[in-house]
Amino acid sequence: MLNYVDDILITGNDLKAIYTLKRFLHSRFRIKDLGNLKYFLGIEVSRSQKCISISQRKYTLEIMKDGGILGVKPLNFPMEQNIKLSDASDLLKDPSQYRRLVERLIYFTITRLDIMYYVHVLSRFIHAPHKPHMEAPLRVLRYQKGAPG
Repeated sequence: MLNYVDDILITGNDLKAIYTLKRFLHSRFRIKDLGNLKYFLGIEVSRSQKCISISQRKYTLEIMKDGGILGVKPLNFPMEQNIKLSDASDLLKDPSQYRRLVERLIYFTITRLDIMYYVHVLSRFIHAPHKPHMEAPLRVLRYQKGAPG
């Protein structure tokens, strides 16, 4: 059972146990069964006979739209090789945009393990981002544009 605020996801291979748990929860709280899982916390879930696939394609496209990069060409690598992100330049006047973008990228690492290292590097500057830092998370987004799903 996975619980996030007022959303509950129940899964398992014992259907009788799942039904019993749902009945117990409904006796204590007013719950609504929405059937088979399709979306949970921005994650799309697809089922087939062989596997269950998860994707954040819709979430990816929303962030690209917010960042204004839907019409931009995708990149092959999430970060430039040998890039030096330092604290040697001016601070961003409004760091909230950088922080929001990096926080959203952190959520991507649920399904996109290939960007985990780069997002970790970007999160080191979240407390006081400098002007050159703003280009780096946009580059990671452009990399994701090549395969948003």
